Amino acid sequence: MTSRFTLRQLEYFVAAGEAGSITVASERINVSPPSISAAISHLESEFGIDLFVRHHAQGLSLNPGGRRFYNEARIVLEKAGTLYDLASDISQTARGPLTVGGLSTLAPMLLPPLRKDFENEHSEARITLLEANQLDLFAKMRRAEIDVALTYDLEVPRDIFFEPLVTLPPRIMVAADDPLAKKKTITLEQVVTKPLILLDLPLSREYFLSLYQVAGLKPVIGDRTDNMSMVRSLVANKFGYGLVNFRPKGDKTFDGKSVRYISLSGQHKSLTVGLATMQSERKTGVLVAFENHCRKHITHKSVPGMGPV
Repeated sequence: MTSRFTLRQLEYFVAAGEAGSITVASERINVSPPSISAAISHLESEFGIDLFVRHHAQGLSLNPGGRRFYNEARIVLEKAGTLYDLASDISQTARGPLTVGGLSTLAPMLLPPLRKDFENEHSEARITLLEANQLDLFAKMRRAEIDVALTYDLEVPRDIFFEPLVTLPPRIMVAADDPLAKKKTITLEQVVTKPLILLDLPLSREYFLSLYQVAGLKPVIGDRTDNMSMVRSLVANKFGYGLVNFRPKGDKTFDGKSVRYISLSGQHKSLTVGLATMQSERKTGVLVAFENHCRKHITHKSVPGMGPV
């Protein structure tokens, strides 16, 4: 007898199994909790088994049988995904799902416009966006949670392939009404005695601090935050200056104040934005199309969401 269930129900079940909570799964895949609960109930009824152990007020966990079912469900979903690849190869049309990761500092600028233009060109593609710090991006890539990441060339491990797209030099960020804001270039020596608002993300902080080390300087760290919007707001409110490698199109912060981005003079290591993928993975048709889309739109002449490079 043919089982009456859908791939979508398997997707919801796998999401719940990974999250250990219907509520968390709902937030991750943007599907209502009742829909996920209904999918799980249907699968349990259809196959006549219990898949989860329900914990009162503490979510749920896969039971031993549910764990085996979960592993097979993931295989089924992966196999189903290859049908999209086959259809793409046959029709030469990019279609199917693609999960794109982005470094949390770059993602808000780069990913939404890239996704919009790509989906406008390829109406049968479905992109999911995910942002994380550099180390988490690599971990998610190894767990096959993302297909490709747009990020910097910061400590890229050997099992991940990185294709460079555009190089971004470091810049000083100051409040719009700071006297330094009128300058075209600034040296580290001019700001080193002022408080630094440090972007405290794995590998990013090491990169920024290395700029001082190479120059034989020691910064005065005023504040640390892992949120770039907070860095911008603190700088705009004159709590210190910041270091960045990008220049957004807009200079306004959330509280309505403004910052300015000024070139850092001297010989300093730049960062390169590029595409990161697993070395051993076979690329799907939709991934190849997305990579080509990024190569076309991310260049030294123009970067989505950013001002002049």
